[in-house]
Amino acid sequence: MVSLIVAVILTRTSGKQVYRDTQRMVRSVGAPGVLPQLLATLGAVFTAAGVGTLTAKLIAGVFPAGNQFGGVVLYCVAMALFTAIMGNAFAAFAVITAAIGVPFVIAQGGNIAVVAAMGMTSGYCGTLLTPMAANFNSLPVALMKMDDEMGVIRQQVPVAIILLVLQIGLMYLLAF
Repeated sequence: MVSLIVAVILTRTSGKQVYRDTQRMVRSVGAPGVLPQLLATLGAVFTAAGVGTLTAKLIAGVFPAGNQFGGVVLYCVAMALFTAIMGNAFAAFAVITAAIGVPFVIAQGGNIAVVAAMGMTSGYCGTLLTPMAANFNSLPVALMKMDDEMGVIRQQVPVAIILLVLQIGLMYLLAF
């Protein structure tokens, strides 16, 4: 509320004008405006349902224990992929960190703060690759009236891959 009052004072506009402009902006954004909150809630539901624990058990049967670099690669790539599926790194973070980050990176001596921060930014690499991240990838297409619906994503793919490789290297170097 304070920021709204300050904005009205600074712009010398009426409350009615603020209300009309807010309505106009919300209508132009549409459903993608609330998508991040819904996806974060979905991540919490997945965590409460034990998806992370089940995933950890499945991976533990296949992935060799004690391999720090392998754990880092697995965690970072899983964060990017699950974020691409969910459309939001916050939704993926709780599930993948519980499933892979804790048992395969942190339990092997990885610094918790580094693993968490780098894991989240690895997830953001997945955000760059998916139309599920509507607020980042679909919304700009709509607002700029682009002809190519995947144009934003096509431009971001090389950057996302390079960033993911850098995230893996940085996490391994800084966490251990």
